[in-house]
Amino acid sequence: MQKNINIQNKKARFLYEIIDKYTAGIVLTGTEIKSIRSSKASIAESFCEFNEQGELFVINMTIEEYIYGTYYNHKPKAERKLLLNKKELKKLLKEVQNTGLTIVPLKLFINEKGYAKMDIALAKGKKLYDKRETLKDRDNKRDLDRIKKIYK
Repeated sequence: MQKNINIQNKKARFLYEIIDKYTAGIVLTGTEIKSIRSSKASIAESFCEFNEQGELFVINMTIEEYIYGTYYNHKPKAERKLLLNKKELKKLLKEVQNTGLTIVPLKLFINEKGYAKMDIALAKGKKLYDKRETLKDRDNKRDLDRIKKIYK
């Protein structure tokens, strides 16, 4: 079992322009947290959504079944509730409804106390030309770093 769990959504920063970040707790069952502690989770194609009561849920997050779990095991793609302050939830709900922004998970980690936390971001989708610009900047930075390394 690893000590430092850090599961990231690498595609999110490429597909979305990050506007604001929040750290939220997650409501999990026993077998779910055991699977996360053994790094058997993925947030690559997941997103966040509000229900009718104004609660925030993460959708399409995959947590593999715990191998030692019996009939108490969880569903791998179940909706999981995110825990934020009421003030933060109201702000996010207003932004999502009024401006058409989306909420995407960036990182799933376990804090010092042993609780599973998720970094989520209020984000706006990038256009195709923005994605091309990001790729071009990344290539230029890599080439510049190579040149600096040669002349050191």
